[in-house]
Amino acid sequence: MQVLAREASERARALEAALGADNCLDDSALTRAVYSSDASVYRIVPRAVAKPRSTDELEQVVAAAIEAGIPITGRGAGTSCAGNAVGPGLVIDMNRHLRRIIDIDPQERTATVEPGVVQSALQAAAKPFGLRFGPDPSTSNRCTIGGMIGNNACGPRALGYGRSADNTLGLDVVTGTGEHVRLGPDDASSGVSRALAALVDDNLAPIRTECGRFTREVSGYSLEHLLPENGRDTARFFSGTEGTLGIITRATVRLVADAPCKTMVALGYPTMPMAGTATTTILEYGPTAIEGLDARLVQLVADRLGPSAVPPLPCGEGWALVELVGDDPREVADRARRLASGCGALEGWVVDDPAQADRLWGIRSDAAGLAGVALENPAYAGWEDSAVPPEHLGEYLTALNGLLAEHGLHGLPYGHFGDGCVHCRIDFPFESPGGVERYHDFMLAAGRLVAGFGGSMSGEHGDGRARSELLPLMYSQRTIGLFGRVKNVFDPDNVMNPGVIVDPDPTDEAVRVPATIAAPLRIADPDFSRAVHRCTGVGKCLADTTASGGVMCPSYRATGDQKDSTRGRARVLQEMVNGGLLTDGWRSPEVGEALELCLACKGCRRDCPTGIDMAAYKSRVLHERFRHRFLSRPRSHLSMGWLPTWGRLVTRLHVGVLGNVLLQTPGLRHLVRWFAWVDQRRPMPRFRTGGSARSEAATVLREEPPAQGRPVAVWIDSFSDAFEGGQALGLVRTLLAAGYAPRVIEQDACCGLTWITTGQLDGARSRLRRALDVLHPIAAQGIPIVGLEPSCTAVWRSDAAELLDGDERVGTVAGSMRTLAELLTATEGWRAPDLSGHTIVAQPHCHHSSVLGWEKDKGLLESTGATVVPLAGCCGLAGNFGIEKGHYGMSVAVAGHDLLPAIDAAGPDAILLADGFSCRKQIKDLRGRAAMSLGELLAAHL
Repeated sequence: MQVLAREASERARALEAALGADNCLDDSALTRAVYSSDASVYRIVPRAVAKPRSTDELEQVVAAAIEAGIPITGRGAGTSCAGNAVGPGLVIDMNRHLRRIIDIDPQERTATVEPGVVQSALQAAAKPFGLRFGPDPSTSNRCTIGGMIGNNACGPRALGYGRSADNTLGLDVVTGTGEHVRLGPDDASSGVSRALAALVDDNLAPIRTECGRFTREVSGYSLEHLLPENGRDTARFFSGTEGTLGIITRATVRLVADAPCKTMVALGYPTMPMAGTATTTILEYGPTAIEGLDARLVQLVADRLGPSAVPPLPCGEGWALVELVGDDPREVADRARRLASGCGALEGWVVDDPAQADRLWGIRSDAAGLAGVALENPAYAGWEDSAVPPEHLGEYLTALNGLLAEHGLHGLPYGHFGDGCVHCRIDFPFESPGGVERYHDFMLAAGRLVAGFGGSMSGEHGDGRARSELLPLMYSQRTIGLFGRVKNVFDPDNVMNPGVIVDPDPTDEAVRVPATIAAPLRIADPDFSRAVHRCTGVGKCLADTTASGGVMCPSYRATGDQKDSTRGRARVLQEMVNGGLLTDGWRSPEVGEALELCLACKGCRRDCPTGIDMAAYKSRVLHERFRHRFLSRPRSHLSMGWLPTWGRLVTRLHVGVLGNVLLQTPGLRHLVRWFAWVDQRRPMPRFRTGGSARSEAATVLREEPPAQGRPVAVWIDSFSDAFEGGQALGLVRTLLAAGYAPRVIEQDACCGLTWITTGQLDGARSRLRRALDVLHPIAAQGIPIVGLEPSCTAVWRSDAAELLDGDERVGTVAGSMRTLAELLTATEGWRAPDLSGHTIVAQPHCHHSSVLGWEKDKGLLESTGATVVPLAGCCGLAGNFGIEKGHYGMSVAVAGHDLLPAIDAAGPDAILLADGFSCRKQIKDLRGRAAMSLGELLAAHL
């Protein structure tokens, strides 16, 4: 092993020397950890990662790696479910920089792109011409064209528009020998093309009988495209070779016109196999997509996001979601009506509302992540995208259910039923001894099963490390040997993605989770280990979803560096648990660096399909890192982590004026910022100059007591209590006008938020218990408690239950806690004031969106008649994050994504609405404008 390690190090040094000083290589432990996994179950730590900044540099990197004898694995978004995008040598990230759309030719309906172009970016560029790239996987907002071609990706609409191979017209490729070749139809210009033609001509019979038997036979090499009757199309053949033959440097793809009329039909069946059996009948209606959806996925969405997140569906336990398109709206509508009643469903509905249809497609597109957490135990990819001819789909689903039961496993099937492709996440017992062996046994049995139906191990994700070992179950030895000869033409030294398709690694080798079974950190804390391994790598955090209300992941959108994504951080934490690459546990510097720019926005808690809560993980890491080492903590943990304590001290001693002098006077404020570890560019907040907001609001109510009304308790957080602002009075006056009899909670009931975000969890627990002593008696009487600060209110619906596990009082308080919008929209007879003619730019606090839900606020604001501009994404201040030294630039960059452009576009007369203290401060700091809370806005228009 030492000899092999020394040889690998020498090769790595040779690679770096060949590329020179200003190269794109990164061999840090942090980056290697980030790229150690894709969306599969596998973990292979690379020797180095390259992020080429141009295709010229990409070619130089490939040439140098070949010369050094270092294995090469190309990687797009890293969303491979089969382990195609991990490798032991050099991983090349195409997505970081190679995103140029070189040309769109609307007349020829083609596009030429670099390999890292994201599919949705190409769609957006082609849309003005009425065109699109046909295949659209569920990961279309982050997967790359190069990666799609590499795996022959399909997606739901491949039924109507074809697979990636069907839409690939030409490829520029660097082979495993370093040769640059241009691939396309009827090409005999290169030695590679001529050698392939000779191989095919010598093996016509097995290719014609074993390859390309149905559309979703993606496994192995698609040699059918090289047949003379198919135009010897080397570009289409190369699609689906999974990086084992060469690296794509440029691709020319076909664009198609999207039909103008589109509708969805939802069909409900008693079981998923019965939905599968109906596929052949549904196909008679000419759909562009038929997607299978299991009731358990739908229920998971309802449980996590609330019943309103799931549109009504026909009765059944399994559904077929069918898309019909056409040029004539009457014809499409008639076809939809006939389909709804003509396919043997329990119920069939035409979904006319595009928004409802989009929500259903959204559930389906998130299925890979949702399925991983929908069962009692974690479920994994592996037997992920098998496919059979559609006429056998119902039988295959029934048989697959039987096989799962035989092996004592559970699976959650869904998929592209129109093509016979079935996705299934399975609860392989990777956390238990012997789990890998059970995985291997099942994979072999499942391979035999699908082969018995004339099917394919892979229907769109490729074989990768998961299924390459299974190829002899569906291909003859002659064809398996032919695959090896084809590989030898392109890559005789096996440097291109070794271990995949040809001479494959065993399917049970290098599985990620079992490698942690004996890890000390996992043994000490199995719950944390399981939590960070919830990340399955689907990479939704890499996509910009703010246009549809997403929050995750603001730091990645600002930097573009995958270490700053939710997935990247989860991978680093997984490596911390593993202990092989990152060896210092909680105190590993790589862990600290990965979490440094996490804003603790909790966007991932809602937006990540697997429910990753990176904010909670960051708090835990900080807690463990500084356990029994208080003096080693950053000064900001004392200044901002204990901010409620300092605020109470100022208001009780009535020294707000003196505090403001210290915070606002030049020289003094510089010294205060330095001591508090505050960035010198960040303006300091102003304390209240009288008493606390609690005492002020309580005094108002004593002087002007409500004559009558329904009781409600007002819980004023530490920020609103100590710092300038009229939020508390605005809330009280709004409640009075709505017919309530509010009572301000005057006792200290701090939720411990700042202790949570700085990882001082013992202190947080102590404050939460004291707050429960105050709040629980009120909640136990059935009195609603209205919170003022969203981040503090959200603590009771998230962190409190996790930190005080077993304290039943938490549930009672959480059940009584309300936002103002939640209370008012449930108040019989209450009507919002008329704000017609106004424009409201609303910045929801991240925790409001991600934990509490902002839908009630949105509905309330829209009922005023105002033009409402709701923003997604984070404001960038995020509690103590944007105030701390070293974070100012990131804070401003995050604000520049959504918040600042919206304020500037709305103009000076727009009302700025922000319930969060952080959001209001960010707006004031960066634009010099005051934002109102919802209570202030309503009170001002009573």
